[in-house]
Amino acid sequence: MAAIPAQRAGGAGADEAPALFGTRPLAEGRATLPGSPAAPGSARALVRAAFAEWAGLGLTGPDGAARLAEDATAVVSELVTNAVVHAGTEVEVDWRLEESGAFVVEVHDQHPARAPRDPADETPYETPEHGRGLRLVATLAESWGVTYRTGRKTVWARLPPGGAEEADGPAPAPALVAAEALAPQPQRAAGDRDWLGRGALSFLAEASDLLAGQLDENLVAALTGQLIVPRLADWCAIWLEDEATVRGGGDGPARVWHTSEARTEDLQRALEKEPPRSRHTVRSGPEPYPWPGSALGPEGTHGTALAYRLVAGGRPLGTLLIGRCGLLGFPDEVTGLVEDLGRRVALAIGAARQYARQATISAVLQRGLLPGAVAEIPGMTSALVYEPRDQGGPSGDFYDLFPAGHGRWCFAVGDVQGKGPEAAVVIGLARPWLRLLAREGYGVADVLDRLNQLLLDDATEAADAAARALIAAGGGPFAPGDGPQTRFLSLLYGELTPVDGGVRCTLASAGHPLPLVLRPDGRVSTAARPQTLLGVVEDETYTSETIELHPGDSLLCVTDGVTERRSGTDQFDDGDGLARALSGCTGLSAEHIADRIRDLVHGFGEDAPEDDLALLVLQAQ
Repeated sequence: MAAIPAQRAGGAGADEAPALFGTRPLAEGRATLPGSPAAPGSARALVRAAFAEWAGLGLTGPDGAARLAEDATAVVSELVTNAVVHAGTEVEVDWRLEESGAFVVEVHDQHPARAPRDPADETPYETPEHGRGLRLVATLAESWGVTYRTGRKTVWARLPPGGAEEADGPAPAPALVAAEALAPQPQRAAGDRDWLGRGALSFLAEASDLLAGQLDENLVAALTGQLIVPRLADWCAIWLEDEATVRGGGDGPARVWHTSEARTEDLQRALEKEPPRSRHTVRSGPEPYPWPGSALGPEGTHGTALAYRLVAGGRPLGTLLIGRCGLLGFPDEVTGLVEDLGRRVALAIGAARQYARQATISAVLQRGLLPGAVAEIPGMTSALVYEPRDQGGPSGDFYDLFPAGHGRWCFAVGDVQGKGPEAAVVIGLARPWLRLLAREGYGVADVLDRLNQLLLDDATEAADAAARALIAAGGGPFAPGDGPQTRFLSLLYGELTPVDGGVRCTLASAGHPLPLVLRPDGRVSTAARPQTLLGVVEDETYTSETIELHPGDSLLCVTDGVTERRSGTDQFDDGDGLARALSGCTGLSAEHIADRIRDLVHGFGEDAPEDDLALLVLQAQ
């Protein structure tokens, strides 16, 4: 899943495999839509009609059915929009209701070279069909991901029974419920002072905890509005600024809250015409703001409004504006409390932006470390499942399938010791070198020999550089855990050459789970012998094996996230469990085999897999 920030991948069309995670569908549907801006609207209408039909048949219970239908409509809309915008081909949509009450949707397009992307940083499409994008899908879905296949790509999502709660949707997210509990209905005048005296410190402490756990600046803004209105003000507005620009106010859209929802839209229009302009870009204290009485109706003719700059680390992040009707001025206790709250809001926004920057870097790294699509091989079909466990950084697993010239194709499935930046360094070395050496004509064993030496040389250079830096800084010897980490790589690497009657496959396994071959009669055998990890032994000499894949033969390559999937003290591959599972796939296509193995791995334990999962199926035609 080359271009998706942090997510799991895998999925199959409803006609191609059982429902995800082994659950049978109660009802299902399918549609083919043109790759045009009208497709998302059509998809929404189809899903709404499906839920209406299911409700009439009694398939969806009353509890949570409306929420699930709403979430499903939003997710289908976003996935179809993403396919239309980034693939531009005809779109197939499959949906189903599982016996468990969960809803599964799969969106297929015919452009696997263009992976789904989060449109948050892109120029808007012709219509405002997409705004929240894949982040909305990640929020609402229990799990979601992507599968690349020959000539097509599938993006799927599974929504839990009853649906999820979305921060920007009609029903409040759990954090917003907590915010409302912290900010009960107002008790004016003397009640204000009683509450401020008894509960202000508790309010700030609990608000700090609530805000500190949020990693999305939009949710921070939503929480702030819930905390302030109606406890501290009749209305409030927040402008979030671009960090690259210091404007002393907000030129963009305002997020507005009012005790009366009927007044929110008029107030937003009035405030956006005259956003607050602070004379002090890094001062958080309140400044008067002209009362927008014309937008508040007869009961809001007079009142007081104050603007606060949201500043963290000396950088302005936005502006908070509060207002209360009928006051000549806010009590000092209120202005001080809002200023204290504003500081906490600014810190939470700063932390959310830092997280977003790191997530963006991780997404860019992930896109650079994995291919955008797998190559098509004459006489073969392929299927890939790739599910990184850690959504916050690059995975330690990687894969590749590429043409090497002269009628040859090469494939690789690897697993780096560790994750994050250290894993990214190793993958960033290994993958391009694999391609370069293969295209230079080196055989399988020679490629592993040279890659092994490359990793050892790079580790030595990194250790030398770290030692020189420590000496230059006047430090002593390395403490345990300090300095560069050893870079081990397990790798299954092979070369495919179409020949008369099938495909010749030459391959080698360096410390990696051994590949398995499934014959049409159900026999399963290993296709390589175990050898040493790469990056461990100097001058190690690797060898390769050659097998013939005849029509109907399938080669399964996996990482240890598959073989070592745990259920209590048991592992999936105990007692040749993977071979038994593969034997049960006799007669299935490559994509069906990939889906079946993935489903069995997911179903092996009650909890989600604790490691990255990657598996590649190659089948001779």
